[in-house]
Amino acid sequence: MPNIKDLATHLNISIGTVSRALNNRADVSKSTRQLVLKAAEELGYVPNQSGRSLRQGTTNSIGLVIVSGAESSGDHDDFFLGLMDGLQIELSRNNLDLVVLPCPAGEDRLMYLKRMVARRIVDGLIISATTQTDERIPFLEKSRMPFVALGRSNSGQNYGWIDLDFDGIAQKSVDRLVGLGHKNIAVAPPDSDINLGQVFLQGYRSALHRHGLMFDPDLVIPAPGSEQGGYAIGNTLLKLEDRPTAIILISELMAHGFYKRLAEDNLVPGKDCAVIGMRDSPNTRFLTPKLTAFSLDLQDLGQELAKTLLSRMPSFQDKYPDIPQGTIWPMDLVPGESDQ
Repeated sequence: MPNIKDLATHLNISIGTVSRALNNRADVSKSTRQLVLKAAEELGYVPNQSGRSLRQGTTNSIGLVIVSGAESSGDHDDFFLGLMDGLQIELSRNNLDLVVLPCPAGEDRLMYLKRMVARRIVDGLIISATTQTDERIPFLEKSRMPFVALGRSNSGQNYGWIDLDFDGIAQKSVDRLVGLGHKNIAVAPPDSDINLGQVFLQGYRSALHRHGLMFDPDLVIPAPGSEQGGYAIGNTLLKLEDRPTAIILISELMAHGFYKRLAEDNLVPGKDCAVIGMRDSPNTRFLTPKLTAFSLDLQDLGQELAKTLLSRMPSFQDKYPDIPQGTIWPMDLVPGESDQ
């Protein structure tokens, strides 16, 4: 592969002139710049990004930290794929690349993050699966590493975040179910300390109070956000003496297991127990009856996350001057037949 010296020799001009032309410096004429760029294309010259990054003290990369096995705002195959698509669309406009940093299940999240920051393999970070008390946030604030969080936390003082409207999901779900005549409504939050679960439960309790319904802790059935979790929820619900007539699931994958458990007792979602799920997605669209759930444009969410992060990075702040630093991302209910 030709290097910058080969390019200079081919054109019979100095290495410095070639370098300035490639970097679009103002002290190089337009004709010279075009000549250099044309020759670079013909010879197949590709800039040495590692050398350039070393000189500039940057990596031109953004890291997305995914906590394996964690309950997150989308613990499903397609969630992060869609999110990454939106992130890369916005990052590529700024000549930045996305690097996925998977924190293995069982590893200390803070120690993993400290290792990534110490290695300086990225210029900024997006963290996910935030907990109520999340040590990663104050650490990142002190490290001066630009970052944004997918999810809120009680930790930290001044950081950018975007969180799905889990309060709104709970409130809208209860409103719809009460409107359909249900008064005995169960809820299935994640069985972890992830912050979205607490926001979700607060919204559920607030909506019950608005409708004059008593909160019953027996109707709160925590479980992993998986098919197995949904199946376990079904087991618990069917054993309750005063069986609820409706349930709200925080994870879309729960719906698959819950449907299966009902079917084993010849019960039908919507007819024998109203069900509202988390997200209308490819994972749920072939459920029968069709699941009532919430819509989410993952590409738009990813782009907004990228903009929020870039607005906190000195090199891009001028380009993103008016980006909110705390956003609750709305989700619209998509009616199905599972709650009729």
